[in-house]
Amino acid sequence: MTPSLLSRRAFLRRSAALSMAGVAAPLALNLSHMAEAAAAASPGDDYKALVCVFLQGGNDHANTLIPVDPTEHAAYAAARGMLALPRDDLAATTLGPIASGRSVAMHPALLPLMAPWRDGRLAWLANIGPLVQPTSLADYRAGRVPLPPRLFSHNDQQSVWQSGAPEGALSGWGGRAADAVLSGNSVAALTCINTAGQAVFLAGDTAVPYMLTPAGVPSLAALEGGLFGSAACEAAFRSLVTDTTQPHLLAGEHARIMARAIDVNARLRSGLSGIATPAGFDPSTPLGLQLGMVARLMAARAALGLRRQVFFVQLGGFDLHDNLRARHPELLAQVAAALAAFQTEVDRLGLANQVTSFTASDFGRTLTSNGDGSDHGWGGHHLILGGAVQGGALYGTLPPAGLDGDHHVGQGRLLPTLAVQQLGAVLARWLGVPPSELEQVVPGQGRFDAATLASLLPA
Repeated sequence: MTPSLLSRRAFLRRSAALSMAGVAAPLALNLSHMAEAAAAASPGDDYKALVCVFLQGGNDHANTLIPVDPTEHAAYAAARGMLALPRDDLAATTLGPIASGRSVAMHPALLPLMAPWRDGRLAWLANIGPLVQPTSLADYRAGRVPLPPRLFSHNDQQSVWQSGAPEGALSGWGGRAADAVLSGNSVAALTCINTAGQAVFLAGDTAVPYMLTPAGVPSLAALEGGLFGSAACEAAFRSLVTDTTQPHLLAGEHARIMARAIDVNARLRSGLSGIATPAGFDPSTPLGLQLGMVARLMAARAALGLRRQVFFVQLGGFDLHDNLRARHPELLAQVAAALAAFQTEVDRLGLANQVTSFTASDFGRTLTSNGDGSDHGWGGHHLILGGAVQGGALYGTLPPAGLDGDHHVGQGRLLPTLAVQQLGAVLARWLGVPPSELEQVVPGQGRFDAATLASLLPA
């Protein structure tokens, strides 16, 4: 491809994928900091943020929300076998009668999230997953409707959840939502923040993810204290990598990217100076570290001139084909502790109604056991948390507890009745995306019933 055929936007997008943040090398500068700076704007009280908490590997939904009614629990236990949680263990996390009088409980490890549930700030989304259009079991079996590509594949379903397309997608609905609102930020490069490595969720047409480790702001070793101990060498290196007068298109664009990245790093380092990780976050857990950094960034929002942000954090380890009974509670306990601490800090910052967090995952898993774990599924249950959430409720259709019925495509793999697009549209609208742009941000959202989640968040 000749330089004349390589668009500036395409170059920016591809360069974002070359980020070397966290790599112990002289050029360990995050090259994802390349969105154009927007006009300065004071954030005032007009701040909103979305936080996607991705449970990588496919969360076992059947042991996340468990039926409590005796008959339904018996059907659940018969299908789950040794993976089933005893009904007597669920009293403290029972959510009460919901969904046409049925009762369910959260996994006991999620106990720290009972307080926001009771306060009406946490809701559950039942049987949500990727769909192309509303689909019945008869549609699925007859092949009458298009299905999400490459069902049950980790990489592809992670991408479909985050973008609506299989692995290789160039943008996600979080990034596309950011495209619509980043003009209100003084430093547009800080609109999309990723603390977990590459994820298509935060990539937009203009917005690109700023990749930040929980340890702090990435740096360029050659510009930290002098190259080879020489201030002159450092100055020469800075001049070389930021020389925008170079005649070659790619060299000039690279220099502009480097200049912006160095500037953004300096601004962020200044904005975060003096803001420590708040108490309450467990530094020994990956998710606690990541959400602690997100909280620090939110505390620096005024200094950085930020009014809209989208964050992506991630916890791995959910691909539990075995050792599910032992490992799954540990993972859910991390999620609950980190989210509870994060919501406490959000409240302390005065942002209770301005930050909305939600979980997502590759897919749900099979209701049936493979012996010591569960296998890849489709639909699953996810939570949404924040002061603006109309919580204390379950949205969508809670599937029957056992294997009888047309709610699954085999082995208890749930056929979703709530589409990711429905959630994406509600979250984008809440963030400030105009209704006229929702279809561009979340393609296909118009094929699904908007009324199902209409009351989840204010428009």
